[in-house]
Amino acid sequence: MKPVDDLVTLVRAYNPRTNEALIRDAYDFGREMHEGQFRKSGEPYFSHPIEVACILAEQHLDDATLVTALLHDTIEDTKASYQIVADRFGEQVADLVNGVTKLTNLQLSSTETKQAENFRKLFMAMSRDLRVLLVKLADRLHNMRTIKSMRPEKQMQKARETMDIFAPLAGRMGMHWMREELEDLAFKVINPDARNSIMRRYVLLQQESGDVIQRITGDMRVELSKAGIEAVVFGRAKRPYSIWRKMEEKDQSFSRLSDIYGFRIITETEDECYRVLGLIHRRWRSIPGRFKDYISQPKSNGYRSIHTTVSGRDGKRVEVQIRTRQMNEVAETGVAAHWSYRDGVPAENPFAVDPARWIASLSEQFENEDDHEDFLEAVKLEMYSDKVFCFTPKGEVVKLPKGATPIDFAYAIHTRIGSACVGAKIDGMRVPLWTRVKNGQSVEIITAEGQEPQATWLDIATTGKAKTAIRRALREVDRERFIRLGSELARSAFEHIGKKSTDKALDKAAEKLRLTGRQELLARLGSAELSASQVVQVLYPTLVPDDGEGIGRDRAVIGLSPGQKFERAACCQPLPGERIVGITWKGRGVVVHAIDCPVLGDYEDQPDRWLDLHWHGGKHAAVNPVTLSITLGNDAGVLGRICTLIGEQKANISDLKFMDKKPDFYRVLVDVELRDAEHLHNVTSALEAESDVAALSRHRNPLAAQAPAPPPDEIGETVGLQTSG
Repeated sequence: MKPVDDLVTLVRAYNPRTNEALIRDAYDFGREMHEGQFRKSGEPYFSHPIEVACILAEQHLDDATLVTALLHDTIEDTKASYQIVADRFGEQVADLVNGVTKLTNLQLSSTETKQAENFRKLFMAMSRDLRVLLVKLADRLHNMRTIKSMRPEKQMQKARETMDIFAPLAGRMGMHWMREELEDLAFKVINPDARNSIMRRYVLLQQESGDVIQRITGDMRVELSKAGIEAVVFGRAKRPYSIWRKMEEKDQSFSRLSDIYGFRIITETEDECYRVLGLIHRRWRSIPGRFKDYISQPKSNGYRSIHTTVSGRDGKRVEVQIRTRQMNEVAETGVAAHWSYRDGVPAENPFAVDPARWIASLSEQFENEDDHEDFLEAVKLEMYSDKVFCFTPKGEVVKLPKGATPIDFAYAIHTRIGSACVGAKIDGMRVPLWTRVKNGQSVEIITAEGQEPQATWLDIATTGKAKTAIRRALREVDRERFIRLGSELARSAFEHIGKKSTDKALDKAAEKLRLTGRQELLARLGSAELSASQVVQVLYPTLVPDDGEGIGRDRAVIGLSPGQKFERAACCQPLPGERIVGITWKGRGVVVHAIDCPVLGDYEDQPDRWLDLHWHGGKHAAVNPVTLSITLGNDAGVLGRICTLIGEQKANISDLKFMDKKPDFYRVLVDVELRDAEHLHNVTSALEAESDVAALSRHRNPLAAQAPAPPPDEIGETVGLQTSG
C-alpha cells in the first residue's frame, strides 16, 4: 500500500499550492474506515482508493477530485455517512462521494436490453458534476488492472461491461489513453488467444525489421531540425485491441495491415502544425483519403489535431498526429482538462471544453429520445462513430456521423426540412437519398410541399435524430391502429390482476406517467414504447403477481382473437422480448414470426393476413426452444462442459444433433428451451466465455417455414395448406 507521502509528492509536482493537510486527512480517514477490509488479491482494501487517486493525480486534477477518490467507497462500504463526510471535508466532497456511490449502485449491465437505461442513468449522474464520472473511470481502470484476482465469470462480466460502456465513455470524453487501456485490458480477458497472437506477431515483426519506431522518429527529427522547428517527436506501436479491431473491420490478416505504428509531433504554435504537415508530406508520400484536420474542425470534446497517414520506410504506412502542446494536453485528458492544474493554479488552456456546455450539447441530442431503442441508437452513434463535415449551399458546416446520408443532413438542419425532403444534390449533382456523404462535400436538400416521411427512410437514415423523427411521423399515421392494439394490451394486463381497464383507470395511469391523456397512453402501448406491466404497476403496485414458474404458453401472446390458436414459427423461433408479427392461416390459427424473419417477405402482398402481436409483459415459462449452432474443439469432456454450462443457466436441452465433424473440431445444433431474449443472452454469454467454444450463433432455417400442423382428423387436407391462405 502506497504511503501518503508518495501521493502528496505526485500532487505537489504539478500543484505546489495543494491543500496537503486535506489530502493527508482524507488518506487517514479512508484508511481508518476501511480498516480490516481486504481485496480479493489479499491486499488491504484501502490500497485501491490510493491507486485511484494516483491515476487522477497523473491527470493533474484538483484537490476535491483527489479527496473524492480516496473516499469514494466510504459511504457505500463503511460506517461513514454522507453527513460525517460533509462535516469533515465539506459538502462539495460529500456530494461527489455520494455521486460516485450512486453511480456504483446503478447495477450497470452490458446486455442490449439494459444499455439504454444504463446510459440514461450515466448522463443523469454526471450532469451535476462530471468529476463523479472521472473518479468512476479511474476506479474501473484500476479494477481492470487488477482483474486477475476475480473469479473467471466475474472477470468476463466486468470486461464486457468495460468494453461496452466505460471505454466508449472515456473516449467520448476525450480521454483516449484511458479508452485504449480499458479496451486492451478488457480484450485480454474476452479474447486472450487473439491478443497473445498479435503480441507474438509484434515480437516477430521487430525481429525482422528492427526498431522501426526509433528509425522513423529519427528521420522526422532530422527534417524538423533542417526547417528550424522545435518540436517533440515520439512514436509507438498501436495497442493489440486497436489492431484486432482493424483486422475485423477490414477483414485482413495481421501481415496485410500496414498502419500499425503511430507517431506524434508536438509543436508550440498552430502555424508550426501546418508547416510540419508540409514537411511530412514532402518527405514521405501521403495516402489519399487518410487526412483529417481537427484543428480547423475540432471535435465537440475539444480535441484538436491534424491526422495524416504516409508511406514510410519499406513501404510501411504510419499514422502521424500533429498538434500543439496545449492541444495535446486536451487530447490526453479530454474534458478533464477543465480541472487540471499547473504550477499551483488552474491551467489556462484555451482549448479545454467547459464540462457544463459539453454535457448540455450531449444531452440536447438525446432529450427527445423517448423510446429506449431510439435513445440507445442515438447514444451509440454519438459514442462510437467518426464524424464527417459537410456544408450547406451557404457554406455553413454540418457535422454528421460517418456513413450519414442526405436524409440525415436534412434532419440535422431542421425536422421540417427532413420531413419535406424529396431529393438531394451533392456538389451540384443530383444523387439518390441513400448516397453516403463524404468530408468536405456541399449538400443541397430539395423539398416539396405535402411530402411526408417514408417507411423506407428508416433503412436509409443513420442518425438517431433522423430515425426518431421518421418513426414519430410514421407513428402519427398508424396512431389509430396503435390505439386499438394498446386497448387490447391494456385489457389483457388489467384482467390478469382481476381489474378492468376503464377510461377512468387509463386516465389516471396517463396522469401518473405524465402523458397527455388516455389516447396517448394507448398509442404508446400499441407502438411498444410503453409496456402494459408499467401501466398496471403505477396503479396497482401491490397487485402485480409473481408468475411463479412463468406465464404459460396459452397466455404468452397478446393480440389474438378469443379462442384463436398460435404457434411459434420454426424458421425464426421468436422469443418473448423480441418484436413479433402474426400470419393467419384459415382454420388453422396464427404463426408467430420475429419481425426480421426473411420468410415474411413471402406475405408482403397479403396484408390482410398480418396481425399486430405482442408478448405478454410478465415472466415467461422456459418452454420456447431455440436452436444454437456451436462449433467446439474436439477434446475429451468438452461437450459435457457445454451441457453443464447450459444447465447452470436454468435452460433445458431438448435435442442435440451432430453436424460437421473434423479431427480438431465439430459442430452441433442444440435445441435449448428458454424463457425470453434475456435468457438467451445469458446462455450465449456463458458459452462464449468458454475457451473450447470456437464459434456460436443462433441457427435460423427459412426452409423450416410451414403452415401450422392440422388436427389429426384433417390429415388428408394438408396438401392444400400452403395455397389456402
